[in-house]
Amino acid sequence: MAAFAGFGLLYALIIKITQSRLVVNSQRIAHESTQVIKSLQEGLGGIRDVLIDGTQATYCEIYRNADLPSRHAQGNNSFISSSPRFALEALGMLLMSGLAYVLALQPNGIAKAIPVLGALALGAQRLLPVLQVAYMSWSSIQGSQASLRDAIELLDQPLPDYADQPPAKPLPFHKQIELKSLSFRYTEQTPLVLNNLNLAISRGSRTGFIGVTGSGKSTLLDIVMGLLQPTDGALAIDGQPVTTSNNRAWQAHIAHVPQAIYLSDSTIEENIAFGIPKGKIDHNRVKRAAQQAQIAEIIESWPKKYKTYVGERSIRLSGGQRQRIGIARALYKQADVIIFDEATSALDNETEQAVMEAIEILGHELTILIIAHRLTTLKNCTQVVELGDGGIKRIGLYADIVGATQT
Repeated sequence: MAAFAGFGLLYALIIKITQSRLVVNSQRIAHESTQVIKSLQEGLGGIRDVLIDGTQATYCEIYRNADLPSRHAQGNNSFISSSPRFALEALGMLLMSGLAYVLALQPNGIAKAIPVLGALALGAQRLLPVLQVAYMSWSSIQGSQASLRDAIELLDQPLPDYADQPPAKPLPFHKQIELKSLSFRYTEQTPLVLNNLNLAISRGSRTGFIGVTGSGKSTLLDIVMGLLQPTDGALAIDGQPVTTSNNRAWQAHIAHVPQAIYLSDSTIEENIAFGIPKGKIDHNRVKRAAQQAQIAEIIESWPKKYKTYVGERSIRLSGGQRQRIGIARALYKQADVIIFDEATSALDNETEQAVMEAIEILGHELTILIIAHRLTTLKNCTQVVELGDGGIKRIGLYADIVGATQT
């Protein structure tokens, strides 16, 4: 009863000391876990923009700033909950050993020590389950070592060399983008997606790409964006080949508008300036980009204007509004090459027409590349390229392609 009372008081003291720390840690874990998930959703949801803009370090830092405190708090809680047991067990064994030694020094010490030895045996019996748990944990580590090694190897993959470097100076681009004898396959075992393709795209032109599914439209534009490297041939800008050494300098020219615009659960302003830390957003530049994308009037009619939250998965916006915010995002970057990857295929005809009108008035200093399934989307293009069988099947004006198709 004395031992029970003594250890009970010790645990009560420990509870009083650690209670506030456990509460603080639990709050931190709840908050930082949310931030971890949000950073993953935003970083992976807009992965192409992240790769093109080279903002991996920004999202890695956001993740790190949320994940590290969460793990520290989890570790602290684990230590607080586990350590008193071992400390008190050790203290109890020391007290019993000391008592046994004192009893053994007295007359008839052995007889008096037998009950104490029994207590020690009971203590050893109590330790066996603890040792078994330790052994099971060790076995689990050994049994999971291969999976752990794979995870560590994956985590050890370094960021690109440019990730921690300042933005690259844009590659000179005054005349044209050239694809010279370009071929591409994803692996050595797969067939060529593009085979010996040659194409020139003049600066300031509007070039449309059509073709059946699997004809290589998105692959071709991924190569133009520097996201994929050609298997053979070259991508050249004003005659200068784009290589790994100057790829970032070329990507500084590019903005991308995909079919499904990713909008994070934040304000309109933060979504237009996607990937830019909140304190470094240029508000005037945001408004100018929104005006060029023909979305400013709608935004400014809302009570909170550019501070309006779009909601999770942008549920508060229509399809046309999302697409125009995607265009505004591209224009905020002040890129002079904008790529629309089936950006209007999910829209109805009226909304598509409004979006295409917004694209048309962007200015002739911009080079625009558009992938589309519907020919009407490309009626204002200076040239239309039809891909198929790994190469270019036809190339010409919109009227020529439409006439040949109808014939």
